[in-house]
This record gives sequence, C-alpha cells and structure tokens, in this order.
Amino acid sequence: MNDLDDRLLTRNGLAARQLAVLLLHHEPDTRLPRVRDFAEELGCGNGTVQAALQLLEETGAISTTARGHLGTFLVRSDRTVLWRLSGLGTLLAAMPLPYSRRYEGLATGLRSAFEEAGAPFAITFMRGAGARTAALLEGKVDLVVLSRFAADQLIAEHPVELVADLGPATYVGAHGMLVRHGADLAAPGLRVAIDHASEDLRMLVERVFAGRDDIEWREASYMQLHDLFARNEVDATVWNLDEAQDRLGLGVDVVPLGDEVTRELALRNSTAAVIGRAEGAKALAAVRESLDLSTVTRLQSEVLRGERVPSY
Repeated sequence: MNDLDDRLLTRNGLAARQLAVLLLHHEPDTRLPRVRDFAEELGCGNGTVQAALQLLEETGAISTTARGHLGTFLVRSDRTVLWRLSGLGTLLAAMPLPYSRRYEGLATGLRSAFEEAGAPFAITFMRGAGARTAALLEGKVDLVVLSRFAADQLIAEHPVELVADLGPATYVGAHGMLVRHGADLAAPGLRVAIDHASEDLRMLVERVFAGRDDIEWREASYMQLHDLFARNEVDATVWNLDEAQDRLGLGVDVVPLGDEVTRELALRNSTAAVIGRAEGAKALAAVRESLDLSTVTRLQSEVLRGERVPSY
C-alpha cells in the first residue's frame, strides 16, 4: 500500500472519494459550490472538504482557481482519475450476443463512449432480455442493453432507470414476417415459431397473429430458425431481419408488417436503450451527464458500412 492509498483511508481521504463523485457532475470552467455547501452535502466540516479538495488536486484529478468574490472555479478535471478515486468501479453492461454487425457496432460505440466519459466499462453477452434483466436486478451487472420497448416495460415494473435512448435502428434494423415459400397464412394449423426468451419478438409475433386460435406454436431461437424452415417444420414467424438475412436461404419470403400499431411496436423494438438500477443513481447520473450518444451511433454506422473494425 502506497502513501496515496494510506491517505485515502483517512477521514479526509474518504471525503475526497465522496467529493470525486460529486465533481464528476461538473464541467471545466464552471463555478464550484461553496465549501460549506459541499460540507453540508457530505455531512462533514469545512476543513475536511478543503483537505479533500487539496488531495484531489495533488492526485491530478482536478485543478481549481479562486476568482475572488466570484468563487472557486474548476479549471480542469480528469474524469478517469475522478472515477477511480470515487470507488464506483468498472461498469459491467450485459448485451445481446454479437451475432450481427449492428450489435457489434453498438458494442463498439458504447465501449468508446463510456471510456470517453471516463467510466471504466466492460461488456458481458447474454441471450434474452429476461436473462439480462435478472442479472441487473440481482446486482450481477450494472447496465443492460435492450430494446426501448422492453426498457419501458421494466421501468414501469422494477426499480430501474433509463440511462440512454439511442434512437431507431440502433438495436435492430427492422422486423418482418418470415413465411415459408408456398405456405398459406390463412390456413388452419399454421405453424408459427416463437421465442419466449425474447420479450420483444414474442410480443410482435403475438400481435401479428392476434385473434387466431388455430395457431400451432413452435418454440425456437434464432439459431434454430434456418433448420426449422429448411425441414419444413415451421410456416411463419416475425423476426429481426438483421438475423434473418444471414441465416435464412432460399424458400423463405419476407412480408412487411401490417397495421400501424404493429409498425409502431416494431419501431420501439428497433431502438436500443440502456438501463441501470435506480439504487446506483450516483454512478448513473455521472455517466448520463457526460455520455456522448453521438459517439455510439457514429461508430455503429461506421461498423455497419465496413469502415471500422469492431472493437469491444
């Protein structure tokens, strides 16, 4: 343990860790709250806050300057150092399996954007929004990437918050109905593939085939879909076309989705969202304020166009 580690364990050092979290919310060349305001928020004395600020300056996390009656201004901050000293740790995000260029681009963009925001960031891949959500609620991951549709449902039902909405076509390009060539969609006993591990796709499939009690449901994942169509075991489904175009060959037709409600639902399903636990509000707020979402979409687009090698 070095001298800095020893000092961070003192009363002043613990105050410096708390102060580092607060300073993540301040941009350079802005006036800082008064020492007594910091002291009130942290529940400590003015002298402790002054010592904590000095410690943060000595570590290179911040530089400040006093401007007389105008107060103290933040001249410079190193978000990476502030984040390390804050003790917030590495943010672990759960994403869908990177089976498409779109997901690879999304992972590449998210990693870069979080690193630019000074937040250590790592990705773990899990199939199914339900599995990712369970990991978030159990505290195994800090963030989850899923569709905006699924995010809205979870926010209404659980103590989670929206960190970012990345806009249409960032999660998937489009959805469509896949129909086995020659299959009659109006025929009774239509065999329809459904994936209950994907809340988004389940809702879309059920919406498209709503009102029919003659459907034969066939449980299937995206990895099984090609073989099921090839073996004539499935007649139709609704699927993410990013997956379908690479895995389905001849003999499968793509039919546009029908009614406006279904298309609106598909649009929300195409939008990538990032959510986190509400109890991690300090870390989420620090990230949300400094996260440049244009970095995510720009890098994702470059990966999709083949101009950038995915890196995540």
